[in-house]
Amino acid sequence: MVHDDEHVGLDGLRVEFDDERAVLDAGVMLVATLAGRLGIEAAAGRLVRLRRDRAGAANAGRKVMAILFAMVLGADSIDDCDVLRAGRTRRLLGGWMPAPSTLGTFLRAFTFGHVRQLDALLGETLVRAWRAGAGPGEGRLVIDVDSFVGEVCGRLKQGAAYGYTKVLGYHPILATRADTREVLHIRLRKGSANTSKGMLRFCDELIARVTRAGADGAKLLRADSGFWNNKVFARLERAGWQYSIGVRMHTAIRAAVEAIEESAWQTIEDYPKEGEAQIAETTHGGRRLIVRRTRLVGPQAELWPDWRHFAFLTNRTEDITIVESEHRDHAVVEQVIIELKDQALAHFPSGEFTANGAWTVLGALAHNLLRWTQLIGLPDSTVRAARTLRRRLITIAGRLTRHGRSWTLHLPARWPWHGDYLAALARIRALPAA
Repeated sequence: MVHDDEHVGLDGLRVEFDDERAVLDAGVMLVATLAGRLGIEAAAGRLVRLRRDRAGAANAGRKVMAILFAMVLGADSIDDCDVLRAGRTRRLLGGWMPAPSTLGTFLRAFTFGHVRQLDALLGETLVRAWRAGAGPGEGRLVIDVDSFVGEVCGRLKQGAAYGYTKVLGYHPILATRADTREVLHIRLRKGSANTSKGMLRFCDELIARVTRAGADGAKLLRADSGFWNNKVFARLERAGWQYSIGVRMHTAIRAAVEAIEESAWQTIEDYPKEGEAQIAETTHGGRRLIVRRTRLVGPQAELWPDWRHFAFLTNRTEDITIVESEHRDHAVVEQVIIELKDQALAHFPSGEFTANGAWTVLGALAHNLLRWTQLIGLPDSTVRAARTLRRRLITIAGRLTRHGRSWTLHLPARWPWHGDYLAALARIRALPAA
């Protein structure tokens, strides 16, 4: 171990970009190893079949991997993919890396049908990752469905529009796994799309996907009132799923809530002291209707002295306190949305809607690669935010050197999380190749 703490003098320090062996984000080797074990590049080459007469159609598997690796490193634009061509990064990641202009041409070649091919890729990698140890198996699976507004800059972006938030952008819908924050399904929609647009078909695809992936236990779908739809309720009941989905306080719901006896309301004991919350239940349309009402107390009660009501329908039969508490946990989906916006979906880089649709699905797959790296590599650790995983395991400077016939990746000495990195790498390397 060499201790060299002498100050170099920054003003006189010479800077040259000439190190051909440098790898800026050498920790990406961990994710690349997992992607290799899951066989993502080969699956992409098989599933993504662009017409040969379309520009950028060749080498689809390698181009998909280039975009995924760049997104794992935090890319939110096509130009950011150029970081993979610096130093020896391309050799570390398997050879040739396309230029950003090539990747842009590739994405613009997509039609809606080709975006669905990427959906199939997301579904197949989910199957492989869950079989590799990331799945719930026979355990309970809790899924949250939500939508968000992805803001864009530029009025010429195809499909971008002003929705209920008065923000120019797109309106994707997504389904996430509550305990691990994986994205199970995602679909880009126009900015003017209603919140529930396409929800029934989305649920059909989601049910089929998690069934193929091997989720054999109880399944619960949670959503807010924007996704209230009697056809969705019926579809989930036919599939044997549980659900708790919010409902708007329209006339019939309000009448059902007002008919609840005052003595039926139960106080939520662990609610913050600045407010008061109570819960009760009744029925609506033959289904269980659970209601939470809240109001402020103390000095600020004048701001909101009346009760505010929040209702949801469910087919669960457990105690009301358990069902209501778990429904409130639906808010964890916002953490996934924040992470997606902090990564690939900070903005949508192309002017074409289908190219942005492809970018959206790939962004979800890149997010899942980070999640699976922790779930499979560090199964007993706390679920970390994507930014934390990137900082500790991915964005590590390194040098790739060759000695005789073997290669060595040199990472910084005394890296605080080197133990986690080596443990995760050992577990991932032990996986059988897909």
